[in-house]
Amino acid sequence: MSDQGYKRLSTIKELLKTSLPAALDMTSQPLVWLYEAFLLGRLSFSALGGVGLAFQLVLITMTIIITFVIGSSLIINRYLGKKDSWQANHILGQSVMLGLVLSVVIGIIWYISAPVLFKIIKETDQTVRGAQIYGKHYLQTIAFFSPVIIPSFLALGIIRGTGDSRYALIINAVIFGINVFLAPLLMFGELGFPRLEVVGLALSKGIAFSVGFLLTLFLLRSRKCCLFLSFRETATPNWESVKELFRKGLPTTVEQLSWSIGQFIVSGYAARLGVIVLTTHQILLLLQTVMSMCYQGFGIGSMTMVGKNVGADEHSKAERAGLTAGGLIFFFVLAIAWGMYAFRVEILQIFTKNQDVFKLGISVIFIFSVVQIPKALNAVLTGNLRGAGELHWIMWATIVSVLIFEVSTSWVAVFVCHFALAGIWIIHGFDEASRFICHFIRFRTGKWKLRSI
Repeated sequence: MSDQGYKRLSTIKELLKTSLPAALDMTSQPLVWLYEAFLLGRLSFSALGGVGLAFQLVLITMTIIITFVIGSSLIINRYLGKKDSWQANHILGQSVMLGLVLSVVIGIIWYISAPVLFKIIKETDQTVRGAQIYGKHYLQTIAFFSPVIIPSFLALGIIRGTGDSRYALIINAVIFGINVFLAPLLMFGELGFPRLEVVGLALSKGIAFSVGFLLTLFLLRSRKCCLFLSFRETATPNWESVKELFRKGLPTTVEQLSWSIGQFIVSGYAARLGVIVLTTHQILLLLQTVMSMCYQGFGIGSMTMVGKNVGADEHSKAERAGLTAGGLIFFFVLAIAWGMYAFRVEILQIFTKNQDVFKLGISVIFIFSVVQIPKALNAVLTGNLRGAGELHWIMWATIVSVLIFEVSTSWVAVFVCHFALAGIWIIHGFDEASRFICHFIRFRTGKWKLRSI
C-alpha cells in the first residue's frame, strides 16, 4: 500500500474512533425521544402534538448553550493540539460556570412562556385544546430541572467535542436508561406509581439528568479524560476568557438559533393547518432528529480532527480528515434513506394508530427520505468548517437560507400553492442542498488555512 493509502486508512480509523461513539451517543438521545413519542401516542395524539411543540421551544432556548459548547470545543481543541492542558481546563471551568448561571434564566423562560406558547395552535375542538394543556404541563415541569439538564448538556457536549466521546456515550446511556425505565411507570401509573401523564414524562427526564449531572461531575474530576474540571476555575470569572467564549461561540449560537426559530415557524405553519398535520410533522421531525444526531456524530468527529490538526499547523491532514468524513457519511446516508422508505409502513405504525396521521405520513415519506442525503452531507461539511474556524460563514449561510427557504418559500408552498405538508419538506430539501453546495465550495477554496483563531 502506498503512503497516501496508509494516510487515508489512518484517517478513516481515527475518524471512526471519534465519530462512531459520538454518533451512537447523539443518536441515543433522539431514540429516547422516539420512545417518548410512542408513549405519548399511547396517551393521545394530541399529547404527541402538544409536547412536540413544547420540545421545539426547548430546542430553541438550548441553542444558547451551543455558544459555550462550540466555542469551548473550538478553543480547547486548539490548546490540546498545542499540548497546553492548563488553558484547556481553564476554558472548561469558565464554560461550566456560565452554563450554570444561564440554566436558571432558561428555566424561568420555559416556565413563564408555557401559557403563551400553545395559543398558536388553532382551537377547533376539545382534542386540540388537550394538546395545549399537555404541552403547557410538560414544559412547566421540565423547567424545574433546567439547573441539571443544561449543565449536563454543556459538559457532555464539550467532552464529546474534544474527542472523549466514549465517556459521553456511557453517561448518556445511563441517563437514557433511567428515563426509559421511569417514563411509563410515571406516565401510566404502573407498578403502584401515580398516573401523572405528561408530568410523569417530564419528571422521569429530570430525575435521569440529575443522575447524569453527578456522573459527569465525577468524570471531570477523576482525570480519566483529557480535561479536568477545577472548582476554582468554575467559581472565579475571568472576563477575558468569557469574552473569548462569546466571540468564538456567538456565531454558532446565532446560526443555531436562526435555524431553530425557522423550524419553529414552520411548525407553526403546520399547526395552522390543524392537529393532524402538526402531529404528522412532529413525527417526521422526531425521525429526522434521530438520523441528524447520527450525522452530527460524524460532523463532530471531523470538527475535532480538523480543529486539532489546524492547531498543530497540519492543514493538509485537516483537509484530508474533512473530505474523508464526507465520503463516509455519503454511503451511510444512502443506506439510511433506503431503509426509511422501504420500511415506511412499519416505522409510522410505531407512532400512531390514527389513520389520518398515518396516511398523511405515507404520502410524504419519499420526499422525507430523499431530503436526508443533502442533510447528512451538510452536517459533515458544517463540522469541517467549524473545526477550521469558519463560524461566521456558517452563521450567515444559515440565516440567509432560513429566511429564503424555511420562512418565506415554505409559506408560499403551504398557503399560496396549497402543497401543505409535502411543500414544507420539499422546501426543506432545497434548503439543505443549497447550503451543502455553498459549504463544499467554501471548504475546498482553502481560505480557512490562512485564518487565525
